[in-house]
Amino acid sequence: MTSLNVEMLAADATEPITSAGNAHLGIAVLAGIAVIVLLITRFKLHAFLALTIGTLGLGAFAAAPLDATIASFTKGLGSTVASVGVLIALGAILGKLLADSGGADQIVDTILAKAGGRAMPWAMVLIASVIGLPLFFEVGIVLLIPVVLLVAKRGNYSLMRIGVPALAGLSVMHGLVPPHPGPLVAIDALGANLGVTLALGVLVAIPTVIIAGPLFSRYAARWVDIPAPDRMIPQRATEDLERRPGFGATVATVLLPVVLMLAKALVDIVVDDPENHVQRVFDVVGSPLIALLAAVVVGIFTLGRAAGFTKERISATVETSLAPIAGVLLIVGAGGGFKQTLIDVGVGRMILEFSEDWSIPALLLAWLIAVAIRLATGSATVATISAAGLVAPLAADMSTTHAALLVLAIGAGSLFFSHVNDAGFWLVKEYFGMNVGQTIKTWSVMETIISVVGIAVVLLLSLVL
Repeated sequence: MTSLNVEMLAADATEPITSAGNAHLGIAVLAGIAVIVLLITRFKLHAFLALTIGTLGLGAFAAAPLDATIASFTKGLGSTVASVGVLIALGAILGKLLADSGGADQIVDTILAKAGGRAMPWAMVLIASVIGLPLFFEVGIVLLIPVVLLVAKRGNYSLMRIGVPALAGLSVMHGLVPPHPGPLVAIDALGANLGVTLALGVLVAIPTVIIAGPLFSRYAARWVDIPAPDRMIPQRATEDLERRPGFGATVATVLLPVVLMLAKALVDIVVDDPENHVQRVFDVVGSPLIALLAAVVVGIFTLGRAAGFTKERISATVETSLAPIAGVLLIVGAGGGFKQTLIDVGVGRMILEFSEDWSIPALLLAWLIAVAIRLATGSATVATISAAGLVAPLAADMSTTHAALLVLAIGAGSLFFSHVNDAGFWLVKEYFGMNVGQTIKTWSVMETIISVVGIAVVLLLSLVL
């Protein structure tokens, strides 16, 4: 366990900054979350500002001193950005290199050239899952939608038969598999092991994406039978490149951080000796920071230089990759501040007592809380951050495996039924040329299937691990 996690756990164990009873605290939590929901949905306020104001509201409703509330928020924001912010930045750089160099297109074109007919929906799941590992959901959509539309149009496929598997692959990666922001924040808040969570996340993701992708797409294609909209087929971003990176080098670069983190988790299980030199080496190279940094450095050569980029263009690519994530970093940081305030006012202990009194399994409770916040705010990231803060004390006595499953339960809940208060809903609607009803029948139902199947697999794993 890192010193940061030790410090955070120590902070979590401190006395509450308010002596309010459980009923008072419960009302304060609902009021604080209501403020966030109202500001995001009714007043369209940015999630960073909504979380900040909601945190102050939480402290006020819980009768906590204002200076103590501010201190808790600042502490949580700082520790979250310190632990997760660099990883998000490195992931953004790798994703930008992958997109601009043509590496993403190379993966797509190679797999599509070898697939056809009934195999095409499965090929789209594979493409989206590989592309979705280092990319944010919105970036993945922008990259894949032109391919989905072209494949559907030129191959005379149903748009939903091709599009739903691609969306499922991206969404599952976004909600369940680090290094995406949501899972990273939950791992940090719960003190879970990243390597174990990554391995279990992939295990949960496989059946989930199969059911929500290729299998559900059969029904989605019957419910919504529309052609690919010509107006949404743009020129591919890399058509002006003289050459592109090789398929093998591109896939190896994308999977490098995953392999390093999984190797660390495997060595930790097999060796289990902190003084062992092999384990110490893998503890370093398999840490998220080093694994992602290694992938970025390798990607500069296998992606950037392989595409003929000059040093100046590589530098410009890195620079432009960082600007779009400023909002993400602020939201994640403010979410960390909200989480720390929840803990410091004593909400964690209230949740712990509630779960004991009502005998609700911790995994199911975490999922239900994330579902409620997702439905209210429309944000998977806000749902993950808030739910992780609420159930963090439940992870204190859990095994490494069950703490990782708690992260995945929250991630699954954060994807439940995307609707009109979710930006992703409108992004999918416009790209696919659907109306609101059609988007609900396809995208919203697909997200719900991902959430339900995800928690079902998590609960099954908890019985055998």
